[in-house]
Formats: sequence, structure tokens, C-alpha cells
Amino acid sequence: MAPVGVAKLRTRLFLLFLILTLRAGMLQFATATIQGYIGDRDIICPSVCRCDEDFIYCNDRGLSSIPSLPPSASVLYLQNNQINNPGLPTSLERQLSIRVVYLYDNELDEFPMHLPPSVRELHLQDNNIRTIPRSTLARMPLLEKLHLDDNSISTVSIEDQAFADNPRLRLLFLSRNHLSSIPSGLPASLEELRLDDNRISTIPTHAFRGLASLRCLVLDGNLLANQRIADDTFSRLSNLTELSLVRNSLQTPPVNLPSAHLQRLSLQENALTHMPRGSLDGMRRLLRLDLSGNNLTTLPRGLFKDLDSLGQLLVRGNPWHCGCNLRWLYDWLHARGNSITVRGLTCHGPDRVRDMALIDLTSEMEECEVVRTAGTRDRVGGGGVDSSTTLTPPQGSLFTLHSKRPGLGLPDSGLDYTLSSSGVGKSLALNVKPLSHNSVRVTWSVAQPSSSFRLSWLRLGTGNAMGSITETLVRGDRREYLLTSLQPRSSYIICMVPLAASSESKGAISGDADSDEALVCAKAETSDLTPLEEEDEESQQMTVLPLAGIIGGATAIVSLALIFGIFCWYGHRTGHLCSRDHYTRSSSRKNKTYDDYIESGTKKDNTILEIRSPGLQMMPLAACQPMQPKPLREDYIIHTIFPSNGTGLYKGDSHVSNAGHGTNRGYREGGIPDIDYCYT
Repeated sequence: MAPVGVAKLRTRLFLLFLILTLRAGMLQFATATIQGYIGDRDIICPSVCRCDEDFIYCNDRGLSSIPSLPPSASVLYLQNNQINNPGLPTSLERQLSIRVVYLYDNELDEFPMHLPPSVRELHLQDNNIRTIPRSTLARMPLLEKLHLDDNSISTVSIEDQAFADNPRLRLLFLSRNHLSSIPSGLPASLEELRLDDNRISTIPTHAFRGLASLRCLVLDGNLLANQRIADDTFSRLSNLTELSLVRNSLQTPPVNLPSAHLQRLSLQENALTHMPRGSLDGMRRLLRLDLSGNNLTTLPRGLFKDLDSLGQLLVRGNPWHCGCNLRWLYDWLHARGNSITVRGLTCHGPDRVRDMALIDLTSEMEECEVVRTAGTRDRVGGGGVDSSTTLTPPQGSLFTLHSKRPGLGLPDSGLDYTLSSSGVGKSLALNVKPLSHNSVRVTWSVAQPSSSFRLSWLRLGTGNAMGSITETLVRGDRREYLLTSLQPRSSYIICMVPLAASSESKGAISGDADSDEALVCAKAETSDLTPLEEEDEESQQMTVLPLAGIIGGATAIVSLALIFGIFCWYGHRTGHLCSRDHYTRSSSRKNKTYDDYIESGTKKDNTILEIRSPGLQMMPLAACQPMQPKPLREDYIIHTIFPSNGTGLYKGDSHVSNAGHGTNRGYREGGIPDIDYCYT
């Protein structure tokens, strides 16, 4: 029994030992696994970077290439480094967890390849990228935001249909590049487009075709003018909520702006001279309007009739003329009260209200009387006369130029009009009076103050022929004007219409229905020349003739003197003068002498130059002493004579050694002036 018990005991002990060994092995394996996992995490995060969960911070590290990244990386911060295109490893394509990549301010000169297809937001601004290839963008079909500001991208360097494989792209920034036009083939999913600070000067009709989802468009700092923008360019952007056209060359807002959803309109720092009535119609959701830094003096009545939601009006930096022309705006601002914030509506004129805010001109605005008549009731509401014209200057690109220039509305010469020296309209009375054979005095009176008047006069031709029309703008505070330089014995039709400042366009003839109603014309005839006036004109012509003769004679004398001087200089150059040294070149050229120093290109300095030959040596000679003729077949060598010690004769006070340039610089090392060295 004893051996059997011992055997069982041994078996139990062996099993116990085996169990303990297995348990210890499992514990060691678990411990090693945990330690290895932690160690692997420490090794996977690059030592030069900082890892915070899914965020990898490698910015401002001076990196030239992207290090190995942990597989869980989602957002990469790699900006402000020295990473170039070869610094992007191909292994980066397998990092499918990456969503956002910051690579701005690096040294990329091409659009980066090998980016993972999972990228949704890519920052590449402030590099030197020149092209946008379609094949590279096609590798990122999930891309939603692309920042390419501050690069070297031009319009022709964007491949055709470059964004065709990015149906989710919502934001595209191309600010501060070299674009000359709107890129074509933009995706229909685009919601925000920034093209500011480029060189865009023309926007054709099809520029924004298919961008119905676009909500924000920024075109600041370009070369846009009204004549280079197609009439229906912006009308296609039906869902646009923000439009910025700052720092361009617009004289008026573009026509047909999208009004249904527009909330922010920025037109500051242009060349706006007026805001046409109706340019802001339908913008019932507009919250912010910026007209700062332009040349606006007034605004037409009813311009803000639909701006019920406007909360910010910025108009600083304009020369506002706070007369009765802005009475409607004064009433509108008081009616809105605290619901609107106005900045910069400070009067620039007249002098009595200079530097005062329009909202504070209570007594001045009460002096303005509103004329109410049945035929001149304001069309847009407000009950007053609005004699302003609101013609939009010509607008339209080279592709669609649909604008027209209305005429002046002068009487038709084909009809038998009865025009007297005075004319009376609904709000203007005009009187004309000839003063002499070439001048007519025009006076007028108005029922309502106006910011300016348009004065036009037409010289009637023979029969029913019409002559040329002359037009000028007269300030609103004037009540007379003198027409001069008219033709004697001629009939003139003189017309005037009151204008608001919003109708004054540079170099354009303006007019509309309102101005046609207010147009008043009168007829004047200049008298014949009197005998005294004829004598005066003849005397003036006679005094002009001697003056022309004197000027012509003086011109002829100066020309002759100049020709004679050139001839003398040429003779002095080639002639036989005693102050030069001459010698005969050969027997076949005996009649022509030469200056030997000039011909050899050597500046005369008899102290340091000599000519050596088998039978001739140059020595200092007295003036006018002829030289002996040289043999025909002898060769001459011209060189500089140096003293025996090897130093130059004209050594300066300070000797600068240039041994590094070799012995060919010996002349300059010796202190001899450069001019001597160059000629020698």
C-alpha cells in the first residue's frame, strides 16, 4: 500500500506543478503582450511629433519629409515645414483613417500625390503650386474643402474638368494666385468660392453656369469693371447669400444681382458714382450693405424700399451732399429707429452742414418743401417729386453687351415746333437771351432744389438737318450759365433738365422717363457780326501772322546754326588744324590725314607710352611738329613703360592689393586710373 500511495502523491504533485507552470506562463504572456502594445504605441508616434489621440502635431519642426505615422491618425498638422513633393511617401496612401491634412507653408511646387483617398479637407496654401491636374484630384473622391491660397496657379494651368471627379467639393479657395478669368468646370456642389486678389477682368455669361448651390462668392481685389461683366452673370446664382466685390473698378453695382437670398453685399472701395434706382429691389433678406470708400454724393429716392431686414449700413468715405435730395433717406432712417446701425453717413457739403451726421439735420430737413402735383407724384412711394435719373452705365462683357444709350429727348427738327426764348415746365422755368454774335445767357428757376442740372444745346443746320449736340452738367446751386464760342447767324435749341447726383455718369448721356417729363427747351438765335467786331477779328488774325513768322524764322535760324555747328565739328575732326599731330598714312592716301593717337585708340600721354619698331620710336614732341612717315611693312607694339622696380607711376595714397585676381590686374594694382588702363 505504501508504494501505491507514494505514486498517487507524486502524480498529484506533478499535476499541481504543471498547473502552476501554465498559469505563470499565461501571466507572463499577458504581461509581455501589454508591455509590447504600449511599447509599440510609443514607437509608432514619431519622436519629432506630438500625438494626442487621433491628432498628430508635426508643425514647425523643420521637416523635409513626412515621418511614419500611427495607423489611427485622423488629423495631420504638417504646416510651416520644409516638405517638398519627394517628401510625401507612397505609404501615406494606405493611411485610410486620415481626414484632414494641413500642408500649408511648405515647399511644394506641384499638387501633392500619394495622399490617402479618405481626405476630406486639404490645406495647401502658401506653397508654390502651379498646376491642378485632374488625375491627382481624382485620387480624393471624398474631398470637401480645398485651400489653394497664395500659390502660383494661373487659369491655363488648371486642367480641363479638373474637378469633375470631386462631386462632394463644397469649398474652394484660390485667393492670391495668377488667375485671369473664372476657372471653368467647377463642380455643381460648390457652396463657397473665393477668388480675391487675382487678375480677373472679365466675367462672361457662362462663368457660373451650373453653380446653383453657391452661397458665398468673393471677388475682391480684381480688375472688374461694369463693361466687362455680362448682364446675366450673377442672376444665375439664385441661392447666393453673400457677394463681395471690394476693391474693383465698378461705377455702379452689377445689374441683375440675385435678390432672393442675398444677405451680405460688399461694394466698398470701388469707383461708384451713383446707385441706380432699382439696383437693390427685392433684397428683402439683406442684412448688411457696405458702400464705403466710393464717390457717392446722394442716393435716389426709393432705393431702400425693399430693405426691411437691413441691420447694418456702412457708407463712410463718401462725399455726401446733404441737401433736400436726401430728405427721403432722413425720414427712412428715423422711421427705422434703432433697428438699423449706420456708420459714416456724414455730410461733406454744403458748408453749413459739413461734418454733421444726416440723422441730426432736423432743422435743415424741415426747410425742404415737397412739391406734390398730380403729374409728378413719386412712383416708388414717398409722395414727393423725384426728378433724378437712374440710368445704369453700359454693362456687359464682350460676349453680351445689351445696354443702350437713350437720347437727349430734344425736339424733332422735322416737326414745326414753336419755341420761344423761354420755356416753362412742371418744375423748371428756362429763359435764354443772346448777348452777342457768339454768346447766349441762360437763366432758370426751379420749384424744388436739385443737386445738378443737365444743360444741352443744339445748333440747327440748314433745312431739317440737325447739328451736333453739346452737353454739360451745372451745379445745383447755380441759376445762370453763359454759352460762348457759338456760331454767328445761327439758331440754337437750348434744353435743361434737373438731375439728382445718382444720374451723373462720367462721359455718358443719361435720360429716362422722368427726365423727359422735366425737360424744358427754348430757342435762341445769335446775331450777325457788327463792323467793329469784324475789324477786331481781322486785327486779331493780322497780329497772329507776324508772330507765326517770327517763330518760323527763329526755328530756321536755330536749325541753320545747328547744321553749321555740326559741319564745323566734322571739319575740326577731320581737318588740318595746328593743335593736332598729323602724318601721312601712305602714298595712296596723301590727301587725308589722321590723328595717330585717336586712330590707335590710345589716350595721349607722352610720359608713359612709346611705340617701338626696328626704325621708329615715339618720344614727346612739340605741338604742330610733323612726324616722319613710317615704313609700310614694319610692325608696331604699343605698351606701357614701367619703372625698373615694377611699380606704377601713378600710385595712389593707399595701395590695395588684389593678388587674388592674378597679374592681369597689374594696371589697377599700380594705381593707374581705370580710364588709362581701359584705353591702353
